[in-house]
Amino acid sequence: MSAISEAEAAILDLAANAPMLDQVQSWASINSGSHNLTGLAQMAELLRDAFAVLPGNVSLVPPEPVEAIQPDGKAATVSLGHHILLTVRPNVPVRLLLTGHMDTVYGADDPFQQLCWADEGILNGPGVADMKGGIAIMLAGLCAFEQSPAAARIGYDVIINSDEEIGSPSSARLIASMAQGKLAAFTYEPALPNGTLAGARSGSANFSVVVAGKSAHAGRNPHEGRNAVVAAADLAVRLKRGSGRAFTCNPARIEGGGPNNVVPDHAILRVNFRARTPDDEQAAHSLLEETVTAVGREHGVCMNIHRDSARPPKPWDEKTKSLFELVRQCGADLGLALDCRDTGGVCDGNNIAACGVPVIDTMGARGGSIHSPGEYLIVDSLAERARLSALALMRMAERGRL
Repeated sequence: MSAISEAEAAILDLAANAPMLDQVQSWASINSGSHNLTGLAQMAELLRDAFAVLPGNVSLVPPEPVEAIQPDGKAATVSLGHHILLTVRPNVPVRLLLTGHMDTVYGADDPFQQLCWADEGILNGPGVADMKGGIAIMLAGLCAFEQSPAAARIGYDVIINSDEEIGSPSSARLIASMAQGKLAAFTYEPALPNGTLAGARSGSANFSVVVAGKSAHAGRNPHEGRNAVVAAADLAVRLKRGSGRAFTCNPARIEGGGPNNVVPDHAILRVNFRARTPDDEQAAHSLLEETVTAVGREHGVCMNIHRDSARPPKPWDEKTKSLFELVRQCGADLGLALDCRDTGGVCDGNNIAACGVPVIDTMGARGGSIHSPGEYLIVDSLAERARLSALALMRMAERGRL
């Protein structure tokens, strides 16, 4: 740590000593599944109060209207939670974007609701790593950074959205708007347990294919029917078979059908594609459209494609490499050996990168088993990553560039 000045060390101690563990335990005790509006409203109020200690204006931003395909195959507007937006020093020319999300994958009726100590220094609970730990780290890093003389040199926006786990459908335009003109961005998704950060990310697109067939008696005149469930299943198999190295396809769920003695006239296929490049993304879309046309024709059914959400691939370009090198050097000065690796997972970092802004999107806690009842937070990483965040912010403020 010889590369860190005494003044920097004092700021970093402020970051490390913030009450992050208490915050994580308090926030993770609130169920804030993406569709739990009561829990999300409670979280939004707590986070608005927590981030109000920073200079600038903090507000609740209403979600944009979002349509989703319901089990009956009809599109309907769904209700989602408000988002947090904090703007600090908006008139400073050099500005950053920091993002996080308050929602989790665990709904109000999910059995995984409680916190417990899995081991010494290992906290198990819903959202502890993904990403209520990350939000605590972001806040601690910013509060410490604001005590630095360099803070006045840069401004920043903070977005904490309520719908990241379902693809950010009601916050994507907010993120894109706030990303404009930014020097760089940090997103506080969890790092891997050993501290490795995410590099390039695949893109992800979710679709609902609504299948309209024709009902008939399953015994008396089945030949007069058009089985929507069979058509959906055939589509799922063909899409899976058509994917490969360029992109992957995951047919996730088929809904529809009815009594065993009725040829089903309705089904919905929910499917996800992951593509590494824009060309691969286009190839996946072409496969979907061509296969839907072929299956619809062969089965005599009508198929309609609804794109539920999409995130483009996130490249590892030269600007992102420069930002990673800054973060990596900060880590080295703190005694951390930081590395990165590409991943098929997606997050709001994909959306930010699509705006031409370099982003490191795993600035959050070290943890693992996310999106499962085994989710855990390595508690020591709270102070570790808050120090890293504060130092990276100070270094960028001092340089005014990457």
